Amino acid sequence: MKLRSATLKVKNLEDSLNFYQEIVGLVVDRRYIDRPGVEIAFLGDGETKIELICMEDYKDINIGKDISLGFEVNSVDEKIKFIKEKGLDILSGPFQVNPELKYFYMLDPDGLKILFVETI
Repeated sequence: MKLRSATLKVKNLEDSLNFYQEIVGLVVDRRYIDRPGVEIAFLGDGETKIELICMEDYKDINIGKDISLGFEVNSVDEKIKFIKEKGLDILSGPFQVNPELKYFYMLDPDGLKILFVETI
């Protein structure tokens, strides 16, 4: 069985699209109006997609404090530099718990923890 998608409800679709495209590096696979007041976008170029759902009347986003999405990067240090140049904050890290793995966390526009990890 393969993981097809992870669904995130977002407060502002444009802010979330900017974050996931510019900061994470994902591409929009498709975007559409599902019904009046509901817009959906899928991001990713592999088999697993991130689905963003924005509903006009749904402004209370509930993010679990122990949930994160992880993305592999070539260099944690370069990613941190890029993020800081954009004026964004690092939530925690970088950490290197063993010689082969380095990572850090930041928050997306709705407060979801985003993990960037480098395999050394």
